[in-house]
Amino acid sequence: MAKNNNSGVHCSFCGMSKNDAQMLIAGDGAHICDRCINQAGEILAEELKQRKSKTLQTALKLIRPLEIKEHLDQYVIGQDDAKKVISVAVYNHYKRLNQKVDKDEIEIEKSNLIVVGETGTGKTLLAKTVAKILNVPFSIVDATVLTEAGYVGEDVESILTRLLQAADYDVAAAERGIIYIDEIDKVARKSDNPSITRDVSGEGVQQALLKILEGTVVNVPPQGGRKHPDQKMIAVNTSNILFICGGAFDGIQKKIANRLRTQTVGYRMNEDDAEIDLKNLYKYITPQDLKSFGLIPELIGRLPVLTYLNPLDKETLLSILTVPRNALIKQYRKLFEYEGIELKFDAEVYNFIVDKADEFKLGARGLRSICEAIMLDAMFEIPTSKEKTNQKELHITLEYATKKFEKSDIKKLQVA
Repeated sequence: MAKNNNSGVHCSFCGMSKNDAQMLIAGDGAHICDRCINQAGEILAEELKQRKSKTLQTALKLIRPLEIKEHLDQYVIGQDDAKKVISVAVYNHYKRLNQKVDKDEIEIEKSNLIVVGETGTGKTLLAKTVAKILNVPFSIVDATVLTEAGYVGEDVESILTRLLQAADYDVAAAERGIIYIDEIDKVARKSDNPSITRDVSGEGVQQALLKILEGTVVNVPPQGGRKHPDQKMIAVNTSNILFICGGAFDGIQKKIANRLRTQTVGYRMNEDDAEIDLKNLYKYITPQDLKSFGLIPELIGRLPVLTYLNPLDKETLLSILTVPRNALIKQYRKLFEYEGIELKFDAEVYNFIVDKADEFKLGARGLRSICEAIMLDAMFEIPTSKEKTNQKELHITLEYATKKFEKSDIKKLQVA
């Protein structure tokens, strides 16, 4: 296409003559000037943006708190309090994204939350499971690799890179997403007093997180890692991103006990205090305890919702082993099903695995370690031997499980 040299030709849309326009493009019986092309481009971009926004808003209305919790119940045993808190936080995040703020309307602030619980109780599993049903981009990042800007490690801004990747680098979608920051307790400062020297992976990281949690425009390196002056950046507004933080906070029970004027082992003397559950001090956790552990007050203030996970007892461990859709026993049966072998367990084997996992104090992760110790030889030998023996079934008895467990080095994990 070329500029029309006929001075009598006018734009078919605005009527501008060829002499007044910088360029007049000819079509099939019509012409269009450069100004109308620019206006049409702006109209098209705005229309596509509105359609995309309406599509996202329609999707966000579909998932209610009860539906989110019912989905979590299929994969995570117990922890009803934490499930409710997470379900409500995610749903309120949806409502906040759908809100159209007028001059006289109340603006809903986002409720970032922090989840505290012992290792192996399901913090990361809850985050991964809720991600499966979300209609917004979701990413899980690890706080242990973060360091203060200028030091070896990753900049705090790199956590947004994962979210951009989950959104296929669609910035508008990423700005409506949810980020789960795991191991947030690992960035606690080393003492309760502000450091006079650099704490490059502790207090410095917390301070760098403040502006991101609060809401600001951050220049993000597309591929993560360190930021360089000549590197192309992507601007991301974090005002509408919901942050969920999780951590074990190992040792915080003593700080809770001190605040309650009790002992982590033993009983309190006052009758009025007899209701305190010494086996689950996490339920009494407050922002004050997080501050004593090493989180700075400014960070705690940007994580206003605090919830906890209960320690796992033997009954819960048994349910985790057999009940959920992705239960360990079901996974092993599926693995052997690929080999054409039916896997069966005696009920006593389940109790044996649970008893050992309870001794190791590793939560649900201990179940996997023990199962691997019991099933390793079978998984190694059967793919080769099944053709010679024509084996169709593998029956795991208590005697077999005990023998394989004693043979392995897993018992060294047992707490003295």
